[in-house]
Amino acid sequence: MPTTPSFLQRFFGRTDPREGLRPLYHAVVGEGRQPHWYLEGAVPDTLDGRFDMIVAILAQVLIRLEQQGATQESVWLTELFVDDMDGQLRQEGVGDVVVGKHIGRMMSALGGRISAYREALTDGADFGEALRRNLYRGGPIADAAVAHVEGKLRERWMRLGCLTHEALLAGDLG
Repeated sequence: MPTTPSFLQRFFGRTDPREGLRPLYHAVVGEGRQPHWYLEGAVPDTLDGRFDMIVAILAQVLIRLEQQGATQESVWLTELFVDDMDGQLRQEGVGDVVVGKHIGRMMSALGGRISAYREALTDGADFGEALRRNLYRGGPIADAAVAHVEGKLRERWMRLGCLTHEALLAGDLG
């Protein structure tokens, strides 16, 4: 789905409804790029590591939107993520033939992480273990680094729970 309105949409005055979610998406990406995740949290400062960190934050936001009954906004936010990842892959030189496969794997990863993080944040599952498995991809990692990331993500989760729907959509992550 294109990120800019088509000629017909502009002609008939229709705008892309996802545009209203852009501040929230930019806030998610901005938070995922904060240096502390990669320094104190030892998240690998690689394409995969940055993807995993952004997905961890995006998963929290999507879970919160789900709790607010904001199904359509959740879909639009996910579409912005897909468009962004598609563009990132193309910038890295991934060709048209395999972009779809990469996006499919990314969406599968997002879905799996939403489930794992939801269980940890709302159902009492071991969040540290979910982070070791998903954010650090099972690699060796110091307990202090996991504790840093877990603590910051739990703080973010608590702050997300205090936000109004309007504040969240405006890009306030607490």
